[in-house]
Amino acid sequence: MTSSTPRSDGTPRLTGIQWLICIIASIGFAFDTYELLMLPLIIRPAIEQLGGLQFGTPEFARWRDLMFYVPAVCGGVFGLLGGYLTDRLGRRRILTWSILLYAISAFAAGFATTLPVLLVLRSAKFVGVCVEFVAATAWLAELFDDPKQRERVIGWTQAFSSLGGLMVSSMARVISSTSQSLPSIQGGHDIWRYILISGLIPAIPLIVIRPFLPESPVWREKKAAGTLKRPSFGEIFRPEHRRTTIVTAVIFACSLGVAFGAIQQTPQIARDLAEVKSIATPAAREGVISNVQQIQEFGGLIGRIILALLVVRITSQRKLLRIFLIPGLIIVPFVFIYPAVHSLAMLKWGIFFAGLFTVAQLSFWGNYLPRVYPTHLRGTGESFAANIGGRMVGTSAALITTQFAAFMPGGSPATKLSYAAAGVALLVFAIALVATFWLPQPAQEKLPE
Repeated sequence: MTSSTPRSDGTPRLTGIQWLICIIASIGFAFDTYELLMLPLIIRPAIEQLGGLQFGTPEFARWRDLMFYVPAVCGGVFGLLGGYLTDRLGRRRILTWSILLYAISAFAAGFATTLPVLLVLRSAKFVGVCVEFVAATAWLAELFDDPKQRERVIGWTQAFSSLGGLMVSSMARVISSTSQSLPSIQGGHDIWRYILISGLIPAIPLIVIRPFLPESPVWREKKAAGTLKRPSFGEIFRPEHRRTTIVTAVIFACSLGVAFGAIQQTPQIARDLAEVKSIATPAAREGVISNVQQIQEFGGLIGRIILALLVVRITSQRKLLRIFLIPGLIIVPFVFIYPAVHSLAMLKWGIFFAGLFTVAQLSFWGNYLPRVYPTHLRGTGESFAANIGGRMVGTSAALITTQFAAFMPGGSPATKLSYAAAGVALLVFAIALVATFWLPQPAQEKLPE
């Protein structure tokens, strides 16, 4: 899909339909993050209410681990299948069904009456998000022929993922102050229920418009000509793709390992800071916690913008990734060793930079992965890195953090959790940095056929 007139740098200008595609893709990426980052905001009050469990008890920890990890496992397994179906059935069709799945699950979760029901609905939502990310990045990459234009489009549309985090934290603050005026759910006005239901709102324009947007021309033409090869899970482990498959899965796992093992633990940790505990009303306390997450997401947004600016200027993919890994290796562990357990003001500054150096890495993968697999393997290969490496292995860092917390020093469960988060962040940043020495450089700027 090409544009009619060039820009001053020689790249084509976007047509009207391409602008619409970019807008819808941006909303989709934002909605993905919106859905995923609800969990840190709602997990503690939801478990306490639905299970009658107290934070810091073994039973609370068990359900917290289940809520973090079971949806990730489901997302990894079914997301890998979704990537395969993206290559078999087309990008647009799988996108549409994934949106419907997580929109319906998001709405229904707000009416959950037991922890098992909430877990099932969160898992269904996670599956939809995992499939949508892979299908969307493959779809976008194949819609734009010019390499620099493609890199810009994917980089800038992914930047809107962080707006999803800002949106959900802002929504949480609004709901915290207005929940008593909203219709009751299950006989009450629980803030966490309204936050879950709000996930339906961004899905509406996606459900209405995305089914009418064009299919990937690359995939469609190969399918029509009968030259589209059948995707295979085994093929991504053949000699020509094996190193790419393994290394990208490892580093993607580390990218999400920091997010889930450290950053997403922040709301639980911050609730035990003296400044937060001294706030009189629960709604006001939740507003402060939402503000901390909002600052973290703003840092992530800045990180994604920096990545979008650098991706067309730095050709070495290893060097580009290390720009975020090396500072993150130092800053993120420090945030959880000291600011997170001593000072709300320092935590706000620290979590901004933690978000910046961590979230930018997630935008990196959206640009990198489409360039290292051919058309018939693009969804399958991306899905293995994102869903098996990232969603299944990477998100298990949340479970590792909560298990390590039992052996950490500290006078409270929140302090132990924070120190464990610091240790996990240090470990996964170090693994990712070492693994970049084996990260393949794409052979060409254009997408492989």
